[in-house]
Amino acid sequence: MRLQPYHDIDPEAGPVPIELGAPELHCFFIAKVYTIISIQLLVTVAVAATVNFVHPITNFILHTKAGLALYIVIIIIPFIVICPLYYYYRLRPVNYLLLGVFTTALGFLVGLTCAFTSGKVILESAILTAVAVVNLTLYTFWAAKRGHDFSFLGPFLFSAFIVLLLFSLVQIFLPLGKITKMIYGCLASILFCGYIIYDTDNLIKRYSYDGYIWAAVSLYLDIINIFFSLLTFFSAQD
Repeated sequence: MRLQPYHDIDPEAGPVPIELGAPELHCFFIAKVYTIISIQLLVTVAVAATVNFVHPITNFILHTKAGLALYIVIIIIPFIVICPLYYYYRLRPVNYLLLGVFTTALGFLVGLTCAFTSGKVILESAILTAVAVVNLTLYTFWAAKRGHDFSFLGPFLFSAFIVLLLFSLVQIFLPLGKITKMIYGCLASILFCGYIIYDTDNLIKRYSYDGYIWAAVSLYLDIINIFFSLLTFFSAQD
């Protein structure tokens, strides 16, 4: 849950952003979030690799009605789980259980997407995703220390996301070819790079200590979306 900026908060009214607590607690909170994200990414890679290299799984999904039904369920699961995860993000161990289901389902989606993509494109997308995330994260921490605030990006990023979502829906019904696919992938990559900056800035300044699960989910989704966007861009060239 994102809280209002620290200078607007009345300490008597509710949770205080972790930035206002002890520096050690602030550092521990950030380390905890990035530890959770690292575990999520490892689980995603493990599940995606299993789906890719164990061919009976892919064949079952692609060539049977039960597999198709399972694929549809896997697509829907993250959207279903995100609601109780938002509601129970403070309740352990329920929050970790829901987070595990959410991450595993997305790992399956990543694996099934990569099954139809060349290894070269997957490697390029993964390397560029890692470089972008690390550099943008370091930049945001550097900028935050110098007093820069990126909260103004929120409305712009949300509006751009809605436009991009509508654009992708149009593509489903009226595909316009490889050039349009490349444009979509490029714009989506830029958008979610902006979200990395915005969500990292929120992580530093606007979360309470018990918001570590939701902070991790936000950044994890940004990373996965950058990877998918780059995958779309490079696969259009392949």
